[in-house]
Amino acid sequence: MTSQPSQKSGSIEHYDAVIIGAGVSGMYALHHLREMGMSVRVYDGATGIGGTWWYNRYPGARVDGPGSPHYCYTFSKELMQEWDWAETQSKQSDVLDYLEYVADRFDLRRDIQFETWVEDVRYDDAAQRWTVETSTGVRASAQFMICAVGALSMTNMPNIPGIHGFAGECYHTGNWPHEPVSFEGKRVAVIGTGSSGVQAIPEIAKEAEHVTVLQRTAQFTFPAGNRPLTAEEVADARANFDSNIEKMHANDGGFPVDPSPERSAFDDTPEEREARYEALWQRGGFGFFHGLYSDIAITEESNQTLSDFVRKKIRETVNDPETAKKLLPDHFVITKRPILDDGYYETYNRDNVTLVDLRDDPIERFTETSVITASGEHPIDILVLATGFDAISGSMLRLNPKGRGGVSLKEKWNERFHNYLGMAIGGFPNLFMIHGPGSPGVFYNMPLGAERQMGWIGQCMSHLREKELGAIEPTTDSEEAWGNEVSGIADFTLFPRTDSWWTGANIEGKPRYFTAYLGGSLYYQRIADVASNNYEGFTFEPVHGIDKQI
Repeated sequence: MTSQPSQKSGSIEHYDAVIIGAGVSGMYALHHLREMGMSVRVYDGATGIGGTWWYNRYPGARVDGPGSPHYCYTFSKELMQEWDWAETQSKQSDVLDYLEYVADRFDLRRDIQFETWVEDVRYDDAAQRWTVETSTGVRASAQFMICAVGALSMTNMPNIPGIHGFAGECYHTGNWPHEPVSFEGKRVAVIGTGSSGVQAIPEIAKEAEHVTVLQRTAQFTFPAGNRPLTAEEVADARANFDSNIEKMHANDGGFPVDPSPERSAFDDTPEEREARYEALWQRGGFGFFHGLYSDIAITEESNQTLSDFVRKKIRETVNDPETAKKLLPDHFVITKRPILDDGYYETYNRDNVTLVDLRDDPIERFTETSVITASGEHPIDILVLATGFDAISGSMLRLNPKGRGGVSLKEKWNERFHNYLGMAIGGFPNLFMIHGPGSPGVFYNMPLGAERQMGWIGQCMSHLREKELGAIEPTTDSEEAWGNEVSGIADFTLFPRTDSWWTGANIEGKPRYFTAYLGGSLYYQRIADVASNNYEGFTFEPVHGIDKQI
């Protein structure tokens, strides 16, 4: 079924739903709602589809979680048969090629308006509709607002004295140029050693005259083990499509792997434990984490066994003891975003790479041609900002919709990211988030998570239509209970005890608490239960002018 054309009234285009964002989530939301027979419009500021995969074109960018062929959509069996993934950890260009194929295959672009930033989103209580104002002057109205704005899309720009006066080339990994960047013969400084920095630094070092890594936090990284997919692996994924989806739905991370046995790190002898870690290290990839003991993220003592193992690997890999010492992390392992690397630690053995530990040698300022730290001046030609994102909540706050009574999201979320199920916000009727705070989001296979959340949202929208209801929103009590549930699960682990972008610690002034649902597949059972219990925790409003309630 194709999308119904919009009805125009004056200068306002009317739709059943407006989607903001044409990345992995927004593309699926468009497809799903069109299949439901709804008129839909998507707005995106980029010139093409892809979201994260459109913007993040930095050297070395690739999937650094569980990879191909299951980092993909599952709604179409034909897609799995038609698309040939090349590697276990697909590079950025391959993922973008896949998404562009999906867009063509399902004719998505005709309902997407690119190069269009949404400048204002406002709820009309009387009309029970959302009004959208855009940078192009287009205005739209819709009953439903779907925010597919991305958990990692609001770039974090460091505020360092003199940085805006730096006269050389400056690039953020989260907004990389589309034209090639040449590092040949250049002196390059990289700020940040999170996922994008760890991927980019080895690639930049192969070309640049010199690379100065300005490390804010030492990281635990693990071998990516990237390799070409075999024909047998691709054939197996296609032949077992249905059973793999069942496994993906049951798995806490959304991938077709069997759960690890409940086993403590201390159920094995030190020798057995060391052998297990070594085997996982040699295997590489995200399978490393699937094979870990079940209490690594729960008890300090078990976590220490893995932390010590990785620190030993760093010392063994990095030739210079002083450099190795700077690279040793001091937080609980895997309580920051786990990173897969391709020769990251080995890069520090190169003669053209210098590591500056900003904990001991902080940046004082930038000049037009250099960065000055406490120990001295480092002349540079190019500055690469691998400084991450205002994650999970930042893109929603940038959008800053205005709900009932004109109350903005920034007001609502001043102290905590109040919502229900990670998808709905009290005071913002008929507005839904995909991968919002309080959902599994970045802890789950994101294409699959988008499909499953959007399936629930579509079901909810159909419920309103069938019951002739005009609006739905969560109650204050349900939001508070959900926030307590999210925090309660996280507090059972070591995650909240580490400063990370998961806790908002990388953004000055951001509320500090763990914002993702760590219950794994339990989340999808929870939201299904809410729907089957007549959308428990939500309040409904009849269509204005119709005296009907459920």
